[in-house]
Amino acid sequence: MGQIQSDEDKEVELADIQPLYTKFMRECPSGALHLHEFRKIFGVQSTSEDEALYMETLFRSFDTNRDDVIDFMEFVAAVHLVLRGKLEDRLKWSFKVYDRNDSGKLDRQEVKRVIKVICQLKKNHIHMTPSAVCDRIFKLLDENNDGQISLSEFMEGAQKDAWIMDLLKLDTNARGWFRENWGKKT
Repeated sequence: MGQIQSDEDKEVELADIQPLYTKFMRECPSGALHLHEFRKIFGVQSTSEDEALYMETLFRSFDTNRDDVIDFMEFVAAVHLVLRGKLEDRLKWSFKVYDRNDSGKLDRQEVKRVIKVICQLKKNHIHMTPSAVCDRIFKLLDENNDGQISLSEFMEGAQKDAWIMDLLKLDTNARGWFRENWGKKT
């Protein structure tokens, strides 16, 4: 009683899906979003190999049935995760994006690759080198000092430190971008 529900706690409303579907079909008349369209929609030219790999990894994280396209249901799930997903779910998704080899643990190379791209996307907002950022992440998160970060270390560490949280949750203003480009009623 008297509780206010945040955007993160709300489900995607049916009234929100119709305009989203209309826009999706306008952008993807085949009903399937391919990797090259995904890159175009997000305005990423993939000027570097790291950036191209990052975009492919993001795309694959939303392609849950692994058929090399994002259909409308996968798209709605992705939109819900980005716009309204609970912090825990967004962190688990972020871990999946970092974990390029699906080992269930992050090594320095995996973390550094993603941090390098985040630094490129955020431009001047990070005033450290990717190597220094990676070293700081491992110092704060790798509790057992085994040179790898487990999902539990990732989740617990992110919630203890605001700076780490900002980097690990992979929010390069996806919410703002989506609301500006896709959130308009069609």
